This record gives sequence, C-alpha cells and structure tokens, in this order.
Amino acid sequence: MTLAELIAQARTALDTAITARQQEQDALMALRSDDNLTEEAVTAQVARRDSADAEVTRRQDALAALEAEQAREDELAALQARTVPAANRAPAYDRVHRVGQDERTYRPDQDRRGAQFERDVAAAFIGDYDAQARLARHMQEERVERGDQLQRAVGTGAFAGLVVPQYLTDMYAPQAQANRPFADAMRTHDLPPQGMQVNISRVTTGSSVDLQSAENAAVAEQDMDDTNLSIPVQTAAGQQTIARQAVERGAGVEAVVLDDLFRRYNTNLDNKVLNQASTGLTNAATAVAYTSGSPTATALYPKVIEGLAGVEGAMLDMASGDNLAVMHSRRWYWMQNALGSTWPLITQPGIIAQTLGANYATAYGRGIRGVLPNGTPVVVDNNIATNLGAGTNEDEIYLVDRQECHLWEDPDAPMYIRAEQAKAASLGVLLVVYGYFAYTHQRYAHARKVGGTGLVAPVFTGQ
Repeated sequence: MTLAELIAQARTALDTAITARQQEQDALMALRSDDNLTEEAVTAQVARRDSADAEVTRRQDALAALEAEQAREDELAALQARTVPAANRAPAYDRVHRVGQDERTYRPDQDRRGAQFERDVAAAFIGDYDAQARLARHMQEERVERGDQLQRAVGTGAFAGLVVPQYLTDMYAPQAQANRPFADAMRTHDLPPQGMQVNISRVTTGSSVDLQSAENAAVAEQDMDDTNLSIPVQTAAGQQTIARQAVERGAGVEAVVLDDLFRRYNTNLDNKVLNQASTGLTNAATAVAYTSGSPTATALYPKVIEGLAGVEGAMLDMASGDNLAVMHSRRWYWMQNALGSTWPLITQPGIIAQTLGANYATAYGRGIRGVLPNGTPVVVDNNIATNLGAGTNEDEIYLVDRQECHLWEDPDAPMYIRAEQAKAASLGVLLVVYGYFAYTHQRYAHARKVGGTGLVAPVFTGQ
C-alpha cells in the first residue's frame, strides 16, 4: 500500500472520529437539557465525549505523521532530481524528441478505436518500415509523457483494451455498480479491534411510577430487565486471479481489477444492510401496505407519512428527528413525474407548498437526493429489490430514524491481499479484497416499509 493510500485511509478515519465525537457532544447537550438529569449521567457522558475527543487527537496525530512522511519523500525526490550526476542528466533541449504542440502519432480524433495502432503493430512484424517508424515515434512520445509506465506498455489476453496509446486506457469503463448510498447515510461507528460479535444491552422492562395510594403506603415498583442484542461481525470478501503477463505487461491492469473488487465490496455491503435475511432493513421494518390497481404519487404520499408516524411512535422520546426515506431511483423519478392541483394544508420550512417535495439534482450515490413535502430527506439506493410481491415487480420505500441505523466498519476497510506465491506454478497473481462489518436496525424496532401493489414497476403518466 502506498503512502498516498495510507493518507487517504487516515483522513477517512479522522472524519469518522470527528463525527463520533460530535455525536457524543450532541448527546451531552441533550442530556443537560433533560429535566431529570443526574450528575452521574452527565459525568458518564462527559467521559464518553472526552474519550471520543482523544480518539480524534490520535487520528489527527496519525494523519499528521503520514503527511510529514510524504512531505519528506517528496523533498528527497526533488533533491535527487537536482543532484543527478552530469553523465546521467537528460540530453540538451535540441537533442531530444519533444511532445508539445506537435500532434501525437496516434490520436483519438483520427483513430478512436486504435485500429491504426493495431495495424501498425501487425505490419511492423512483417517488415513495414513506415509502420516501424510510426511505432518508434509513438514509443518516444510515451517515454516523454509516461516513462514510469513504459514497461507496462503491451497488454495481453482479456486486457487487450488496456494498451497504449494512453487515450485507449483512459476510455476504460468500469462496470456500473449500485454502490452504497444507504450504508453511507447510516450512523457509523469504528468496529471494535477484537471479537466477532457486537453486544448491545436493551432495556425491555422498565421501572414503574404511579400515585401513592396513601401516606406511608408502598410506592410503585417494577423490576427492570434488559435483553442482550447480539450483532454478528461479518466478513465480506472477493478474489481475482490475474495472469502475471497481464500484470507485468499490461497498462494499469492491477488497478482496474482492484477498483472493480472495491466497488463490488461496497455494493455487497449495502445490499446486505438492506436485504439480508432476518436482519436486513426489509426484514426488520414493519409493513405499511399501499394497495392499488392504479397507483399515483399523491395517493402514495399519505402512506409515507403513515410510515413516518410509525417511526416516531416507536421511538417516542428517543426519536432524534433525523428521519430518512430510502427508495429506488425508479420510485424517486416516478414521484417527480407526478402533477397535481392540490398541496399540503400544513407548510414546511423551505418547501414550496404547491409541490410534492423538492429535488436537489444530486447525482446518484452523492448523498441526499431531495426532500419530501414534510421535509424528510430522500436517499436513492438501487440495491433495493424490484422483484417483490406476487407479480415480482414491486419495490419498497423505507422510513427510518437515521440515528438508529447502526453500521460498524473497520476504519481501514476494505483491505486487500496481494499473493504471488500461491499461484506461482501457473504464473498467476491472486488479489483478495475483504473487510469486517456489523450492522443493526433493531436497537429500537422502529423502521417502517411501504410496499404492496401500489409500488409495482412505475408507469410515467404524470400521476
């Protein structure tokens, strides 16, 4: 792993620590405003806040150390460039081929698919001097612009598209993934450094308070009880074996494979927190049925409000008010296509009363996509299943308190292993990407899901 990658991970860990510290500070401020606060409770919360603050300092120091190391490496590289022996210095200005305003030998506007380049490669082998000259000129251009990658200038096999000229490599198109919009919106925590289980104590039987029937009579008493919520730490992993020839003679092959593995890791994790048996959001949420043979966005909206009412009804005084609506992109666009002449009777801050919410025009996977008429933010996630119901063509809308959708991740995840010895006999290089995570939506059973025949594949009719 490079210093740049370590610095990126350290910055992510610092951001996570700052978020956790802010959450502890918010909890402390909320506690201080509680009429029933005790000194012990405040002291305990201050300790948790201070612990989170110390973690921020630790992460900050780790990032500063890595950045200082990178600065030193850059300084030494610059120093080395200035102290190269005279015999090894680059030739004089008029003694070297230069690429400036000169046209490249192979250009995307003249050879978009690289056909001319391929023809020249074939012709050079049978003695075509003009083709050899063009290839030689092209290789000199590459030495000027990408000398550090020149040893990987020829691709093979499945990576035939990853060859010079560079513009052909730049056109590499990774396979599109749903990625992790909902997972990024969840309340995140650092995964504990040890153990394969996260345990949370939930009070399931509370105490009792009632009027005293008479002076000196016994006051109400109820023994409290709790239940342990055990959350398994899961391992998500994937691997790819690539030929050593592709690694050593291809252009950027290893980076392409790792990029695809990382994207699939993120998509898999997000899919699990939404759809995993028993614990995924679709299975943890309480159903709110929307049944209709002619569904409309205006008829769906009251069901969304019913779901949000259920969320608050389950959370009571533990509700944060930080609610989310999570839906598939097809549902979000269908709601945007609706037209109407009515609007809510109660206005909301920042929402135009005559509209069914607001679209922020944010790209997929870039955060909150918009808000509903009551101000609830919307997250669009295409890991939501679209094959539900009797007709296998329904999706669902989830309503949650974001602060009660918990996700524990290793700050360094996903990690990868590069193993050469394991596949040495077949000249293969094994790349493995893996990470540990745990999640729960069930600390409080609060989530709601709107589903039913009213959420079949949408027809865009303006309703």
